[in-house]
Amino acid sequence: MEATVDQALVDSERDYLEFLDETEEYKDRINSLITRDATRLIININDLRRENPDRCKRLLTNSSTELIACQKALKKCIQNVNPDYAKQKYDFFVGFEGSFGSKHVTPRTLTSKLLGHMVCLEGIVTKASLIRPKIVCSVHYCPATKKSIERRYADLTSLEAYPSSGIYPTKDENGNLLETEYGLSVYQDHQTLTIQEMPETAPAGQLPRSVDVLLDHDLVDAVQPGDRVQVVGQYRCLPGKKSGYTSANFRTVLIANNIQSLSKDSGPSFSDKDISMMRLIAKRTDVVSLLTRSVAPSIHGHDHIKKAILLLLLGGVERQLTNGSRIRGDINLLLMGDPSVAKSQFLRFVLHVAHRAIATTGRGSSGVGLTAAVTTDMETGFLFGRYILLVIPRTVEQIVRRTHSIG
Repeated sequence: MEATVDQALVDSERDYLEFLDETEEYKDRINSLITRDATRLIININDLRRENPDRCKRLLTNSSTELIACQKALKKCIQNVNPDYAKQKYDFFVGFEGSFGSKHVTPRTLTSKLLGHMVCLEGIVTKASLIRPKIVCSVHYCPATKKSIERRYADLTSLEAYPSSGIYPTKDENGNLLETEYGLSVYQDHQTLTIQEMPETAPAGQLPRSVDVLLDHDLVDAVQPGDRVQVVGQYRCLPGKKSGYTSANFRTVLIANNIQSLSKDSGPSFSDKDISMMRLIAKRTDVVSLLTRSVAPSIHGHDHIKKAILLLLLGGVERQLTNGSRIRGDINLLLMGDPSVAKSQFLRFVLHVAHRAIATTGRGSSGVGLTAAVTTDMETGFLFGRYILLVIPRTVEQIVRRTHSIG
């Protein structure tokens, strides 16, 4: 059985090596990777599908073994091109892009039948943890024997090895004390994202669903909360422990190998005529009044409200006073009034103008309300206020409060 698995891994590695060696585009990408001092090669899965459809199908359904083979093939290619660079870097990685067909999912359509598969996920980043170092290899020196000991670590997210023991060595097998050589040890950056489904794809009246995404190495800090992203990675389940025993409830995560921000693509594009008009308007002395009248022009009057919305959209400059206090540049806006005085129309105007705006009206077409809850962030340990969408009757009045700081 082991011989069959090893032979399948060798065959996969040979196929990926032929694909990288015989494709001129990826030869240029490998040379560019070495020039940029990078370690990750992005492969378009459409190119692999044209060259080797069977290997592409196996990559999508058996991603762990195929990723190991592809990364080994990439390292051999780099060794053939630049052996010194291959020795300098600890590991090389591959990322994928392109058309994933039925594997193109959202957090709501990401089900258990896709476990172990490579998928392409789209959503909005709602939370990003701190970037923490994770030890990969520790080096220890023994003063008594004058020898160095190296130990490698693997966790549940590793591809090639089973999880290692979490015990950090302090003595060798003879009981001699060990000193850690921190400068020789190898660490990797690690970050966790929470990605929620986009509001336009969520069913009306239901809570949006989310999924955790694990980033490491060069992928960390690539996106920020609020960005619309497309993540390609392996969907896996991680067992949890409760009271020292393995729990039957498994945590599902997406181990990313490529992440792209869609917010940049959805940004506005300006022509030369638009830029010339902007410069012409900037020379006017009544530019604030002009822009105020341009806010929701179909609504008559309410100039002071339109000006407040304009200032909310544009933002201000943060000021740091001499006594150490800070005056923020952004403002919050609360509209109160009788029914049918265009409050919702103002909100709808902001929704169409601001790309990251999300409508959360209590009596909208989705039939949901907005409330706040204080929760604990498992990544940072801090308490914070979070908005939650709830289905509520129309007759229930709701008070929305936000917790700014908790001691």
